[in-house]
Amino acid sequence: RCSPRRGGAACPSAGQIRAAFLRFFEERHGHRRLPSAPVRPRGDPRLLFVNAGMNQFKPIFLGTVHPRSELAQHRRVVNSQKCVRAGGKHNDLEDVGRDTYHHTFFEMLGNWSFGDYFKEEACSMAWELLTEVYEIPRDRLYVTYFGGDPSLGLSADEECRDVWLRLGVPASHVLPFPLKDNFWEMGDTGPCGPCTEIHYDHVGGGRNAAALVNQGSPDVVEIWNLVFMQYSREVEGNLLPLPQHHVDTGMGLERLVTVLQNKRSNYDTDLFTPILDAIHKGCRAPRYQGLVGNADVGRVNMAYRVVADHVRALCVCITDGIYPGFSGAELVLRRILRRAVRFCSEVLQAPPGLLASLVPTVVEVLGDAYPELTRNANQIKDIINENEAAFLSSLERGRRIIERTVQQMEPSTNFPAEVAWSLYGSLGFPLDLIDLMLEEKGISLDSAAFNELALEDAKRKAGGAQAGQAGNTNTQLDVHSLAWLQGSNVPATDDSPKYAYTLGQHGQYEFSPCQATVLMLYRDQSLHKEVEAGQRCGVILDRTNFYAEQGGQDSDQGYMIRLGQQDVLFPVESVHLCGGYVIHEVTAVETLRAGDQVQLFVDEAQRLACMTNHTATHLLNFALRRVLGDSTEQRGSHVTAERLRFDFDTKGHVTVEQLQQVEQVVQDLIQKNEVVHMAEVPLTLARRVQGLRAVDEGYPDPVRIVSLGVPVENVLTCDSKAAMQTSVELCCGTHLLQTGSVEDLAIISERQLVKGISRVIAVTGGRAKEAREVGQCLAMEVDSLSLRMKQRITSIPEMQNLSKEVGQLTKVVASTAMPQWQRKELQTILKALQRTANTAIKKLELQQAEKVAKILLAKYCNQPVIIDTIPADSLSILMKIVNQLCDKSPGTSVLLLSPQASGEVLCACQVSKSCVPTFSAADWAVAVCTQMEGKAGGSPIVAKGSGNAKGMQGALATALEFAQSKL
Repeated sequence: RCSPRRGGAACPSAGQIRAAFLRFFEERHGHRRLPSAPVRPRGDPRLLFVNAGMNQFKPIFLGTVHPRSELAQHRRVVNSQKCVRAGGKHNDLEDVGRDTYHHTFFEMLGNWSFGDYFKEEACSMAWELLTEVYEIPRDRLYVTYFGGDPSLGLSADEECRDVWLRLGVPASHVLPFPLKDNFWEMGDTGPCGPCTEIHYDHVGGGRNAAALVNQGSPDVVEIWNLVFMQYSREVEGNLLPLPQHHVDTGMGLERLVTVLQNKRSNYDTDLFTPILDAIHKGCRAPRYQGLVGNADVGRVNMAYRVVADHVRALCVCITDGIYPGFSGAELVLRRILRRAVRFCSEVLQAPPGLLASLVPTVVEVLGDAYPELTRNANQIKDIINENEAAFLSSLERGRRIIERTVQQMEPSTNFPAEVAWSLYGSLGFPLDLIDLMLEEKGISLDSAAFNELALEDAKRKAGGAQAGQAGNTNTQLDVHSLAWLQGSNVPATDDSPKYAYTLGQHGQYEFSPCQATVLMLYRDQSLHKEVEAGQRCGVILDRTNFYAEQGGQDSDQGYMIRLGQQDVLFPVESVHLCGGYVIHEVTAVETLRAGDQVQLFVDEAQRLACMTNHTATHLLNFALRRVLGDSTEQRGSHVTAERLRFDFDTKGHVTVEQLQQVEQVVQDLIQKNEVVHMAEVPLTLARRVQGLRAVDEGYPDPVRIVSLGVPVENVLTCDSKAAMQTSVELCCGTHLLQTGSVEDLAIISERQLVKGISRVIAVTGGRAKEAREVGQCLAMEVDSLSLRMKQRITSIPEMQNLSKEVGQLTKVVASTAMPQWQRKELQTILKALQRTANTAIKKLELQQAEKVAKILLAKYCNQPVIIDTIPADSLSILMKIVNQLCDKSPGTSVLLLSPQASGEVLCACQVSKSCVPTFSAADWAVAVCTQMEGKAGGSPIVAKGSGNAKGMQGALATALEFAQSKL
């Protein structure tokens, strides 16, 4: 037993409560116990994190599971699933800490039935566990059920209500609720069904708390949700019964432990108290008291809750392979870490390292249930410490920038958007963190101006380099300004520091900072010595470590600061090269003048991503030549932090096999971890290299050579064939120092731009890995669909549903980032499946039509006119029945009506050729459907239409009168 102890006796631990749940279903009710899936979703690009226990079982619910897979063998299952809700649709991040029950990471206890037991058994097991094993008083429990929805034609779930009543739940504790509370749907389409929820009354004492259920009262809370999947919502919005019924239940462990340990806050349970105690030991703040809102002076208690929650999420995510980063789930985790670090540092006054010091305590609390945490404890600490150190320096600088800006602001004004934008873009401050820091000072951000800056930035990025340059009056020097600079002997910008980076001891790239002098400012097509705060301008420097957009590679981003003024950041949004001058597009947060000494900081993550993709472009260029032949020539390329694009000439479409071979050649070069050699050499010498890759453009002299695996001096020797066996290119871009850092490359798109020129788009590293995972999952779905299509299906609706699935999967395969060779393979299979499904539907419809026609022919026995109502699933079937009748009885004219469940009536008719032109099928159908307030159309021989069921009887009479008047 694992019951709450009242009167001061020891309460069950969270570990005992979790174990009792799993043991109950495994030992008493024959469920198979499964481990938790990782919180990184496998092959589902729509999810940032696993956010519910059912995520890993979606293929079963959707019917896409591979029949031979282990997943397909499951009938009844139990587990405790690690879940994260932060970012995306289910986002609790900003609420965490403000109250005592929101979390980013939580555990979901669940039991499932896949076509095995249903409502009776599911409710009975839940009631047995809660009242007999956990010994929760029955009078404190309330259950809800679906009360029906007339608009959808759904009646109340009286079956579920009656199950609860038979289990002895008083009628006053069994409550109906509408669709929004008690009907669960996976998405816009797919499996869905009514659910029943179990609620707990914290107060008790014999009172009736029915009026507080589902009213948001903290005294009466939902603890368990049992979903009965019995319908499928179709694309058209209608509901069809599922061939197999499933049960999906979910009970949050944190809330259950709160109930069984007689607490009112999740943070007062032993899932959190050891972590809160460890926080207290490591900081200078008073002990945690559980205060919220205005009572929580200085927000110390909120900080305790934020740190305790966030460190749990960090441990679980890092263990499952999600590390703080710059996009998707990684970006969300970075925000979680930075939010926790800030509360540690600023509110709890904790020294650096507190967050990582909590890892052993988290492992102690959760390690028994999730042993992978124990195995990865040291790695978790290292990653947290590394990211914390980077953020603390940014945080301190950001705090000073905000303090300084606030002091200079006029009273009752909004915080300037350009300063917030520099914090956001240059220091990586999430917008919510900026809002939070300003909220503490009682100041608001000028959101409209900030959004305008964000929109301009998005437009610039979406338009690409060429789109951005055309009308930019701040970065493209006009001919007069350029002539003045050259005539005044203003030196061209020395941009060699952009190549000043090395590989550190632990394999990380280290970029050297650069000090420079402002030579001139450029705004609205004219040169200036000074630019006011809030204005966007181009900054011309004597030297820079920023890469200007050229050679198909995106420009760097980052920021500059004035020497001696660390608290003012000038964000650098783009960088351009014009006549030897490098122009940095900057939003001036303060007055900027020629002669100012500045220090430059490149956005290292964005630069490294561009370096990775540029080196990968060279690998791809070499691989295409190796696979498609030496005549394959580059026609263009574009490298961004997100992906790379490469255009090349080709004699025909690139085949699936060739795409696979190209990827394999690239993989081999990555595995070899070749050194990337770079050197500047005289242009005439470079052009003599046999096998040199160069595009048809003007190159500087001297020119930069990039050679993979072979030192440049070896490539330049007379009669050297080295460049024929590796990638050697003329290139001014920034590159990795070793090919292994690319990690992986996946070509996710290939198409012909025009005849003879193809374009491929590829991704690298984690994005490539994710594309492959998605591809594997979609391949399994297609394989499963193929096997189901081979089964003997005699039901038209079932075959139509399969056909719809093929169509939906075809759209997903076409639009999802995955290896292109795999996309082409799957599209070929899906095309064949669609043909098979269409043929099967026609065949089944024809068989059904023949049966019905046979019955009607016997009924009407060669009469000149047949008018009747019959059941038919579609207008297509109804038309086929009419055709069959007229084929078998050529002298007969036929009109059939078929009432549908929706209230619509389908109409199909055919007139005997001997009656034309006196008798027109189109006129006949129009007369009948008009009677039903509908429409119709067709030819003199065949016609069809539809109308409203209310006018059906009158329509039958009209049909007969019309026919009699024409015959």
